[in-house]
Parts: sequence; C-alpha cells; structure tokens
Amino acid sequence: MLDAQAYARIVRASALYDLIVTAPFATPWTFTLLGSLLAAIDATLGLPGSIEAPQGLAMLMGNLMGSVVLVWSVARYRLGLPILGRYDAVARLLFAAWQIHALASGMSWVVLPFLAVEIGMGIAQSLPVRRTVPA
Repeated sequence: MLDAQAYARIVRASALYDLIVTAPFATPWTFTLLGSLLAAIDATLGLPGSIEAPQGLAMLMGNLMGSVVLVWSVARYRLGLPILGRYDAVARLLFAAWQIHALASGMSWVVLPFLAVEIGMGIAQSLPVRRTVPA
C-alpha cells in the first residue's frame, strides 16, 4: 500500500510523461512532425502494421486530444491529488483499449511502447493508498 506522498509522485510522474508525449499532438505542425517521426521509426524497424499521416478529421481530433491532455496534465502535475490519479487511471484504461483496437485493426506496432506505458501508469494509479488520519 502506498502512502499519500508516494502516490502523489506517481500522479506527477504520469502527468510529466503526458506533457512530454502529448505536446506534439497539440498543433497541426507538431502533430505532422510526430507522424513523420513515427513513420520513420516504423520503416526503419520494419514493424508490422501501417501508419498514416494524420489529415482532416484525424488531425483535428488529434489536436483537440493533445490540447485537452496538456491542460489535464498541468492540473495533475501542479496538484498531485489522489482523485486526479484515479480519474487518470480510468482515462489510461480507455486509451489502452483504443490503442489495442487500433493494433488489432492494423495499426503499426510503433504504438506498443505507448500502450505499455498506458497500462503501467494505469495500474500504478490504481494501487491502494493509505489514508492519513488527522492527529
């Protein structure tokens, strides 16, 4: 069982990860660069599945998701509240489900490291936390 401080560190670490990883999604220009980078990694490693450049609706949805996750990440990083970690664990379960669906539908395996982090951080933020009792 984690104490409140250890749990807050997990919440903040997951927020910092999200800030770094989702920042490129927030604008069309950075999302395009990220797509090119992931496609290059995919091609270099010869991974199964395919990756397509984001366009139109996919670009818009990616930018909206990136913007929302950036704001959500700042809130979690600054506050580190246990309830925010619990909500984030649910969000990570949803993200993992959609990543698994994308992989099953032929998405490149370049997504696998991101899936592993989603599952790992989701589990970490689902761990029990010892309640502190006022003296």
